[in-house]
Amino acid sequence: MARRVFYSFDYDSDCWRASMVRNIGVVEGNQAARDNTWESVKRGDEAAIMRWIDDQLNGRSCTIVLIGADTAASRWVSYEIEQSLNSGKGILGIRIHKLLDQQQQVSKAGPDPFAALTLPDGRPLSATIQTYDPPGADSKEVYAYISEHLEGWIEAAIAARPR
Repeated sequence: MARRVFYSFDYDSDCWRASMVRNIGVVEGNQAARDNTWESVKRGDEAAIMRWIDDQLNGRSCTIVLIGADTAASRWVSYEIEQSLNSGKGILGIRIHKLLDQQQQVSKAGPDPFAALTLPDGRPLSATIQTYDPPGADSKEVYAYISEHLEGWIEAAIAARPR
């Protein structure tokens, strides 16, 4: 039975790359927000955006943070990570900057979004959350590596949930 996961990413920068990972198909991911849906959500107030995110996180066993150049700067990604941590979900990061975007371009690697967040004991979240940087000479090799390992990474994240 496929795990139900939530994908967290910076929509403006990485929607295309995120859709590639979501289409791998070894897990049941949250439904992709279409441009017009996300634009509508963003027009709401802060509480409405938080409710939408919370609804998307509901019933998921793991949050996968797809890390691109701007992910760590996204306040909504930080909120999604914090909510995932507070609700006891498994959490992992996957660097996706080497996947091609809609213009067939790779991106630069961004900072670790877990480094700025802390656990209740004061340790940085990055000390306990596994982040993967898939190897490969090109986007196809990176995609193949993610495809091959994604299911195992999810199971490892669920088993290693921060307490």
